[in-house]
Amino acid sequence: MKLKKQQTVDLPRCWSTQVASYIFMALILSCILPRPPFFTVITTAGAQEASTGSEKRVLLRFLTSGNYPPFNYYDDEGVLVGLNIDLARAVCLDLSLACDIRVRDWADLLKGLKSGDTDAVIAGHAVTTQAARNFEFTDRYFYTPARFAIARTSSLRTITPDALVGSRIGVTKGTAHERFLKIFFRDSRIMPFDSNDAAREALRDGKVDALFGDSIGIAFWLNGTLSRRCCEFRGGAYFEPKFFGHGLSIIIKKDDPRLKLLLNEALSRVKQSGRLEELVQRYFPIRAY
Repeated sequence: MKLKKQQTVDLPRCWSTQVASYIFMALILSCILPRPPFFTVITTAGAQEASTGSEKRVLLRFLTSGNYPPFNYYDDEGVLVGLNIDLARAVCLDLSLACDIRVRDWADLLKGLKSGDTDAVIAGHAVTTQAARNFEFTDRYFYTPARFAIARTSSLRTITPDALVGSRIGVTKGTAHERFLKIFFRDSRIMPFDSNDAAREALRDGKVDALFGDSIGIAFWLNGTLSRRCCEFRGGAYFEPKFFGHGLSIIIKKDDPRLKLLLNEALSRVKQSGRLEELVQRYFPIRAY
């Protein structure tokens, strides 16, 4: 069977001239038009995709520790879990990025960030003036205020300096919580204890009228067996940064402002969606604040 010759069509000379001119103009425009921006908006879930140079960011690397429950720790089955771990994954999901979370000793976390082994550290670091000299912090995602715990049977309902005049307040010796009490609750009987456990046992056994301390630690004690369900939080939380810190943040390098913007926007969306509140309720059965 003979194959038919492929037919060709000769374009008019004027058409060939026009096509050539279009190609020439396209080449000129490609040279003078600006290149795409660093961040490209992704339509799905309103997330953003970052690029480094000409390559788009596809992975977000985190370092954390494995012994700081309920923020980052290994469960009974050896699985890395915690508020920080789930939050890191929520941020990656929001940004449509793959998530790489690796564990190191607490003392090596910031060293790993400084050497470029990771993009960010999420391990429960508080924002401090000293750390801020060398690293950048994202917006806060969790706070560590102080609170009062009172016996369930106590008639104390209003927790103010006037209401606690003459009352026995247990606190751990040498802490910011003790310093706070000496300034603002000076008319109370402040009773320092050598450890958190000793101060909590004093409240449980009725040796003090109130306990003042770290709301996170007290929340877990109240929800655990050692408290024997003796007591509860009363009054509001005290957030004074001078005494109780500025809260918890994700830490990144100082020379990466675009990553900070990316993470802050993701954290904001995770908060607004209610996802962060779900995670807090999962790991804090009794709210710390």
